[in-house]
Amino acid sequence: MAEITYDELVDITDKVCPLTFVTAKVAIEELETGEVLAIRLNDGEPVQNVPRSMKEDGHRILKLSDNEDGTYTLLVRKGEV
Repeated sequence: MAEITYDELVDITDKVCPLTFVTAKVAIEELETGEVLAIRLNDGEPVQNVPRSMKEDGHRILKLSDNEDGTYTLLVRKGEV
């Protein structure tokens, strides 16, 4: 399977909830519909809440990868909101 490319990357590993989702939401709002945002986030609350919130906002979760350093990379395709 081909590697998924992304249009923008946002690192929210230095944020805590609820700023994790707020930062990711602002970043995806700056993209055009169909573009892909890569979000680097910490294990725990961020990895549980950010993907769910993105999906609830109408975006498509493409992939969640464990970086094996306590962080994850979430790839989200911007939906029509």
